[in-house]
Amino acid sequence: MKLVEKHLAELYQNQKGITWQCDITNRIYMKFGETLTAFKVHDFLSFRRKVNKVDIHEMIFNLSDDYDFELIEAPQNGFSSQLTLCEIVQLRDLLDGTKFSLDVTSMLYEVLGEGAFA
Repeated sequence: MKLVEKHLAELYQNQKGITWQCDITNRIYMKFGETLTAFKVHDFLSFRRKVNKVDIHEMIFNLSDDYDFELIEAPQNGFSSQLTLCEIVQLRDLLDGTKFSLDVTSMLYEVLGEGAFA
């Protein structure tokens, strides 16, 4: 994990976005495209589940214009965007990479204890 500022730790980055965890506010900050959004951990996990429910297969094979974009919202966090198939795949990658990083960090804290990260 790369430290951006003393209280922000980078969790994951891809071509379209980046996420950080703030030790002070215990929030996850996500910059996706030009949008910066702050999530409580519970809201982040809920948002990730919502994005993972988008039927990518249907978007690929349905020729209707209705399936060219998908509206992704997290109103409690101020995130609302109409995304293309490629953007949804990139957002999923960002969210899944972030979740993996959180899981690994949590496991390391359990095994090594908090003193190992001081």
